[in-house]
Amino acid sequence: MPPTAPASRSALRPTLRVAVVGGGIGGLTLGLALRRHGLKAEIYEQAATLAEIGAAVALSANATRELERLGLGPALAAVSTEPTELIFRDGRSGARVAACPVRDGGTYRAKAGAPYYGVHRADLQKVLSGALAGEGLHLGHRLTDIAQTGDAMALRFENGAEVEADLVVGGDGVRSPVRRWITGGERVRYSGTSAFRGVVPMGLLPALPDPQAIQFWMGPDAHLLHYAIGGEADSVNFFAVVEGPRAWTSERWLDAIAPGEHLAGFAGWHPAVIEMIDALPQTHRWGLFVTDPLRRWHRGRAVLMGDSAHAMLPHHGQGANTTIEDAVTLAALLAADGAGDLDGTMRRYQDLRQTRTRTIQRSAWATNRLLHLPDSVGPAALAERDARMRRFPEAFGWIHAFDAQSTVDRAVDPQAA
Repeated sequence: MPPTAPASRSALRPTLRVAVVGGGIGGLTLGLALRRHGLKAEIYEQAATLAEIGAAVALSANATRELERLGLGPALAAVSTEPTELIFRDGRSGARVAACPVRDGGTYRAKAGAPYYGVHRADLQKVLSGALAGEGLHLGHRLTDIAQTGDAMALRFENGAEVEADLVVGGDGVRSPVRRWITGGERVRYSGTSAFRGVVPMGLLPALPDPQAIQFWMGPDAHLLHYAIGGEADSVNFFAVVEGPRAWTSERWLDAIAPGEHLAGFAGWHPAVIEMIDALPQTHRWGLFVTDPLRRWHRGRAVLMGDSAHAMLPHHGQGANTTIEDAVTLAALLAADGAGDLDGTMRRYQDLRQTRTRTIQRSAWATNRLLHLPDSVGPAALAERDARMRRFPEAFGWIHAFDAQSTVDRAVDPQAA
């Protein structure tokens, strides 16, 4: 295991008051990572309760290795499913285009050094919040104003609370108020694609082949991703993505749909696809939004992490994973540098995280095009796509093999690496 900063390193430095806006996966992980280094964060979450409904997370080795280092391995394994394989299928015929083992034979763990899990987002949040045990967590705090005076940051919340911090971390999602303060603009863009999603009991999916595999079904202008979740692998999380609508007019992430609209993009697809998408009532579509690449992630005593800095299309399943990487990196740098040179710490943090997250963002866009190739591209182009999918483990292993803690350890002390 790579070296980690002992608590005594931070104890020798001035107390650093860290305020985290957002109590999601990133904010909770940052709180735990800071505590591991002997620092403390106050986390401000706008929701009155920590509750995530109807969504799941695919955690790859670049995140699970960090969660295991935080002592969460057994609790996480108990609520997760490790997929048997990664399978790419033709969406209409159901034919296996490409496949590689994950749990089978211990292949993925041997290559990536940590497990791959499918977990309900609510269960992951319970594991994180349970480990934090409420320490520094403030619910019902919606940020309304942020300002800097000298070296201090002032935060005001809708409930009337006012707090002061040395550093504000924006872990507040795609439409981040902290990002607006840092960049002066929204910097969020509709991708031109939308999705239908749900968590379906396994018993409602009799036509599904290889039910414990993580699978992509590919076809013209659409694809379906699904994987089993939970400690008993008794449910399947699905994410069905389609091109369009061209413009997103709703002010919310969700937009109401007409009856049957969720099936329109999958006409003529394999029965297992239709069965899954139609297993539960679908009344809304989710718009998929991304952040435009940011020139800067920090301003003054405020800095971004996770979706607020680099929201991406979900086609590599890396939104939550890169957020966990951010949290581990930022915590380690703050522990190493203390309160003495926050400007330098923020620059180092951005340098360590920006290129990697931008590369994954771009790759997710390219993957969307591959998954949605129309028949009109011709047999040769479709065959090339299939060949690229068969090279998936080699082409994208760099995403999963990444070790955030080792990377920041080398940056802090190159001679110790």
